[in-house]
Amino acid sequence: MKKVNITELVLRDGHQCMIATRLRTADMLPICSKLDAIGFWSLEAWGGATFDACVRFLKEDPWERLSKLRKALPNSRIQMLLRGQNLLGYRHYSDDVVQAFVQKSADNGVDVFRIFDAMNDMRNLKTSIEAVKKAKKIAEGTISYTTSPKHDVAHFVALAKELEEMGCDTLAIKDMASLLTPQTTAELVKALNSAISIPIHLHSHATSGLASINLMRGVENGATMIDTCNSAFSEGASHPTTESIIAALQGTEYDTGLDIAAVQEVSEYFREVRKKYWQFESAYTGVDTRVLVNQVPGGMISNLSNQLKEQGSLDKMNAVLAEIPRVREDLGYPPLVTPTSQIVGTQAVLNVLTDKRYFTITNEVKNYFLGQYGKPISAVNEEVKKLAIGDAVAIECRPADLLKPEMKKLANDVERLARSEEDVLTYAMFPDIGETFLQERNANSLVPEQLLSKEEVHASGPRYAPNEFNVTLHGETFHIKLTGTGHEGEELRPIYVTVDGIAEEVMVETLSEIEVAGTGQSTGANVKKKTSSSSGRPRPHHKGCVTTAMPGTIVAIKVAIGDKVKAGDSVLVIEAMKMENEIEASTTGTVVSINVEKGDNVTPDESLLEIQPD
Repeated sequence: MKKVNITELVLRDGHQCMIATRLRTADMLPICSKLDAIGFWSLEAWGGATFDACVRFLKEDPWERLSKLRKALPNSRIQMLLRGQNLLGYRHYSDDVVQAFVQKSADNGVDVFRIFDAMNDMRNLKTSIEAVKKAKKIAEGTISYTTSPKHDVAHFVALAKELEEMGCDTLAIKDMASLLTPQTTAELVKALNSAISIPIHLHSHATSGLASINLMRGVENGATMIDTCNSAFSEGASHPTTESIIAALQGTEYDTGLDIAAVQEVSEYFREVRKKYWQFESAYTGVDTRVLVNQVPGGMISNLSNQLKEQGSLDKMNAVLAEIPRVREDLGYPPLVTPTSQIVGTQAVLNVLTDKRYFTITNEVKNYFLGQYGKPISAVNEEVKKLAIGDAVAIECRPADLLKPEMKKLANDVERLARSEEDVLTYAMFPDIGETFLQERNANSLVPEQLLSKEEVHASGPRYAPNEFNVTLHGETFHIKLTGTGHEGEELRPIYVTVDGIAEEVMVETLSEIEVAGTGQSTGANVKKKTSSSSGRPRPHHKGCVTTAMPGTIVAIKVAIGDKVKAGDSVLVIEAMKMENEIEASTTGTVVSINVEKGDNVTPDESLLEIQPD
């Protein structure tokens, strides 16, 4: 018998793909005993974007989640997704941080480490693999599958041989963007099976609609391990359905031996749980064959659509999906997987929102061109590289070779907040939000983002309101489109609109209220046009006003009042869509006012800093 082993993904990749990684630990634990009893080869339950989501949105300690899952799953291997030298953050870390992170992950319950590098730069995997082997855990070396003029079967076979030589126990083919076809799957798995002796583990997202067939062809050609997700969170941007694959293999030489009824019981539980997270559902998580061109991975698409929605720019999604492959080509065809998917995706969003390609370039794109993520497989666009880093020369060595040990400094930086080495590592992954999280935890003031109830929101049944209309006043017609609103309940509530395409903000002051269909809608208001935003910052009113291309959070202020700056100088740093963007001086002159502080949330219609032009 050539039994096939299954890794179940519902506790990590499934909900990352379908509800933007929002599943809470409290909704995982009640079903763990039943998951634990099924007999999966492993349960992927940690890593990927879950660490970020726990700290940023759910206000949960990710280490505590892992520890609780370990206790709730005593008979199962817990698997995590680790980004090599990036760990779970968006930069490379020094070797001592990587070693500490792997050891603490093992101590808290991880048995299988699926280790990949977004650039497929094998130099960036070595330290992680060695650390996993030292911890006596399973190291699963990973090749990130992609397509380009430079990627072929021979290239991937060469990578696999390197991973086996490094001591990996298994090899994963990570088809994060659903680019494999049945024929290429068969060809690739067969070639790998002939070239290496370690087990092959096949991971293929279902976005293109081909993944179930890919798994079957992979199994027929030598893959002995496959990834699936139970039907509550499967298919589309996620993965083939666990129950369906078990059924497809039953009675064959590849029979998994797993009980479909037991999996169905788990699926029924998660199907009900998923209803709580309706606000994070996305229209972009179904089958979409355009992925064969844009290559946006399943784990990114729901987060990308959610971020565009938060910015009031969801109507730009198709333009962003068309821009992503162009940016990827400019960067030398990196596989699109974290962090390169965020690097390419965020730059594509900026290119679309600013209506000018590379008018704003993120710090991460600049670092990419400097070689700080590794070496691309193909030549980059030299014109774009020049725009990003000028005449700077990219490094040739392994990026982490230039990093000094960091753990001692990190521990000192967060000494007043950290209670454990795990806390230090949380801070290391995300210094700003990590520090805030630890502060709030210590003050017992952690508040997770709100889960809105559909029943409460729609208690009065379907309701509709215009969001785009023409208004005729004194014989003149204006085209008005609602683009966003401030929080309900504020005495003065900002309403964001465009009037004939020009962005405006009006302030609505409630004067009286009557209850309408149980919703408490206001019936009277004063409307005031303001020259400042709801934050109190002035609107841009001359060429020296510095603005941002997209909403975000100020993470650094690089100038002071009185400083002389030149047009193009970096004056602020903003975090948007998890990437840092430098905001440049709009003109040459003297800084006369700074209207923001570190940590402030800002929008494009605000003057963040003012320069008196020379």
